[in-house]
Amino acid sequence: MALFLHRIGRVAFRRAWIVIIAWAVALAALLGLGIGLGGQLQESYAIPGTESQDAIDQLAAVFPQTAGASAKAVVEVPDGESVEDEEYRDAIDAMESDLEDVEGVSNVLGPFDEYAGDQVSGDERTAYIQVQFDGPTTDVTQDSIDAVLATGEVGRDAGMTVAFGGEVFQDTTFGLTITEAFGVLFAGVVLLITFGSLLAAGMPLLTALLGVAATFGGISLVAAFAPVSSTAPMLAVMIGLAVGIDYALFILSRHRTQLARGMDPEESAAEAVATAGGAVVFAGLTVIIALLGLLVVGIPFLSVMGVAAAFAVLIAVIGATTLLPALLGLAKGRLAPKPGSRAHRRGVAHDEGGRPTLGRRWVDTVLKAPVVFVLLVVGLLGTAAIPAASLDLNLPGGQGEAGSSQREAYDMIAAGFGEGYNGPLIVTVDITQTTDIFEDLDAIGARLAQVDGVAYVGDGLPNETVDTAIIQVVPESAPTDPETKQVVQDIRALEDDIVDEFGTPIAVTGYTAVSIDISQRLTDALIPFALIVVGLSIILLLIVFRSVFVPIKAALGFLLSAFGAIGATVAVFQWGWLADLMHVEPGPILSFLPILLMAVLFGLAMDYEVFLVSGMREEYVKTREPRSSIVHGFQHAARVVTAAALIMFFVFFAFVPEGTGVIKGIAFALAIGVAFDAFLVRMTLVPAAMALAGRGAWWLPRWLARILPDVDIEGEGLRAHLAESEWAAARDADVLAEDLLVGDPDEPIGPVSIEVPRGGALVVRGRPAERRLLAATLAGRVLPAGGRLAVLGLPLPTDAGAVMQRVAIADGAMDGATAGTAGELIATRIDATRAWYRLDPTRSAVDGALRRVAEARSASADPLAWRPRAIDPDTPLDELDSLDRLLVAVAAALAERPGAIVVDLDGAGDGRAWTALARLVPAGVVLVATASADADLAPARAALDARGIRSLDLVTRPLEARR
Repeated sequence: MALFLHRIGRVAFRRAWIVIIAWAVALAALLGLGIGLGGQLQESYAIPGTESQDAIDQLAAVFPQTAGASAKAVVEVPDGESVEDEEYRDAIDAMESDLEDVEGVSNVLGPFDEYAGDQVSGDERTAYIQVQFDGPTTDVTQDSIDAVLATGEVGRDAGMTVAFGGEVFQDTTFGLTITEAFGVLFAGVVLLITFGSLLAAGMPLLTALLGVAATFGGISLVAAFAPVSSTAPMLAVMIGLAVGIDYALFILSRHRTQLARGMDPEESAAEAVATAGGAVVFAGLTVIIALLGLLVVGIPFLSVMGVAAAFAVLIAVIGATTLLPALLGLAKGRLAPKPGSRAHRRGVAHDEGGRPTLGRRWVDTVLKAPVVFVLLVVGLLGTAAIPAASLDLNLPGGQGEAGSSQREAYDMIAAGFGEGYNGPLIVTVDITQTTDIFEDLDAIGARLAQVDGVAYVGDGLPNETVDTAIIQVVPESAPTDPETKQVVQDIRALEDDIVDEFGTPIAVTGYTAVSIDISQRLTDALIPFALIVVGLSIILLLIVFRSVFVPIKAALGFLLSAFGAIGATVAVFQWGWLADLMHVEPGPILSFLPILLMAVLFGLAMDYEVFLVSGMREEYVKTREPRSSIVHGFQHAARVVTAAALIMFFVFFAFVPEGTGVIKGIAFALAIGVAFDAFLVRMTLVPAAMALAGRGAWWLPRWLARILPDVDIEGEGLRAHLAESEWAAARDADVLAEDLLVGDPDEPIGPVSIEVPRGGALVVRGRPAERRLLAATLAGRVLPAGGRLAVLGLPLPTDAGAVMQRVAIADGAMDGATAGTAGELIATRIDATRAWYRLDPTRSAVDGALRRVAEARSASADPLAWRPRAIDPDTPLDELDSLDRLLVAVAAALAERPGAIVVDLDGAGDGRAWTALARLVPAGVVLVATASADADLAPARAALDARGIRSLDLVTRPLEARR
């Protein structure tokens, strides 16, 4: 991965304007399509598989007039008057009549209608009109909502206070406030302090903002085709902005440190993308995997939120690894810290000597008494997690934001009727098996009224086909109170007795019941999801750090910070601590907050873990000194991790004071979680715990080391590759080998030393198996067993894929067995390797290849002794002699346009073959020919001397190429 990212960084640096234009086009396309298609945000809290949702689905089929979205028009008369007064009653009736005329409204039930329920308050000051739409909330148009709101003028003209509430009036608009801008401003200040340069500080902000814009465009595009809640874009923007700044910060910090040490800007940008960018890709993937893990919970709206946030993280990763190096390519050397500046001194600082940094002083303090700091951090986070034991989860109760019409209606209902009237329950009754419908419904209603916590039970209402009835049940408590959950459970517990007595199964549904079911589903999923995330973190960190202790320590630290953040959120948002300061109304915690927190915080925690511990591991591999490795890794990463954590905190916390009710709790939990994890866990607990573990921190069983993949997150393999590339570039050779070992590492062939000049030729003699194994190694098909090897300037084994693409193999015997005619053999090789944009016909390419074969045959023939028979595309290969079949195979291999070609001359190695190959293989293409151990090399030297020929005998030890 490091090598791949290195190439991306180099290409983006060199082709900066192309990358920037590509980003501009993609951004314009996403925003243009998203805005142009007019996608609307809409809340949909459906949850398949629960009793409440199944009941809603059944009502939609058998009782459609009750399954649609609902609303309330709430009226209140002045103090001392009554809604029964004629002027008010007439106005309420007029409002009811106007509501019936609104398009999309299927049913209106006024407080004075025959079948009205308890719709007039006890003091007769408050009443409400029940409005039923003919479809779900997602189908209610804005025009219908506006028409409903317009009917309120009739009541207001009569002197009443009018407000509208219900699920259709939930605010689903997406908007940012000035406080979010302050979060970005704070991030900019932190970046400026970190880099000491306006140019450097602006780059992470620019990449993050462009990434957020692309994310918003993508979400808007999806919203045109599928329901997307208002929380999804807000969450995506919040996470995308935070990680976008942080990911660019990590790469840019590495780049400027390397510039301060004198590295070339292009090489520095490529290496920064390869090393720091590798950690960014790893951290981004962990966040994405964790967010996509929300799909397994099985709640559609939460799945959409997870996918939207994962998309934001993906865009942030792509921006940091492509757009940022392009911007570095425009800046070139201007980002280098000025000699003598603080940034320059930090970049060239060594572990010892000079004035110690704040990070160095902190880690020295921690290492003086690591046990004390471990106990202190565990104690603090354990204490913070205590409130999590009383966690009460629920969805928003429908009260709306302060100052909204929905909130006014909610408060009017609560004051006039009681909290429970804001969240009535609907009990569905299957009446297919009863013969005395109304008497049984009355009896069931009486049974429901006996449940503790029930304030009112309405009359049973059958549908037109008399197979299903509904009964409205109003609890005494608010929709989000724990007492309401108990009421739902108690009603459901009555089902067995009701079925036994009346033969009528019942189910509880309605918005409140759906919210309770979702919360229960998420509560049940919390522990399994936490175990999945922890298990994933252990596996990923095992792969990255190749250590048993580091993953376990990292996972336990993550759990401490996650549950500490949940506890702090409960204390503020549920218990009400500092609620006024935070502009928070105490109540239940958002039901999906804990899972969402774990998903996001997991990735961020692993991000900080990688940047701190990777430097420790890199130093430990060199020195085998655990304590000095901790100091080295910490002091070089502490500043960038501190800056990243502060940026995350400010960006997240900016959404708390004036954010929407849903996003506010998520933002607070993430901000506190980042602070806990970065400063207490990663920067305090991690060095202390690793100091206590000593060398054991890096222990890994041998059997596990063999099966774990090596992802090279520190870029050790990249540095080895760059060194090999430098070695290859310093020698003017197309094939270069030093002490090369080939084949089985236990019994290798070699050592082999080869140096073939540009466009030269190499002849290898030996036994068939050995020479073909060496040829396959030179062609990149078999990896070397040891030593050093470069082909066409590409070091092996790191560039084996590129070598395979540029080196073709021709074997007359093998190729003759895979195709029937000469034309088919050549056409097969052409079609397999030709670029998709090449439109020239295959037939002309085949004819051209066969013409070159004819020229080669003519050049190798004695005109008096041998007349070669013409070869056309339809000539069967099995009718050709070994030399002609070999030449056709070589022509087919050359059709791939290789930089080198490997040819086995077994059975065709006479003088004519060498002359023909010298003519057929173009100048500039390296020829590697293998022949039997007793083959005469005199004809080969005569034919290929102009190219610069080298020979190698595999029967001598050591093996060196000869002129």
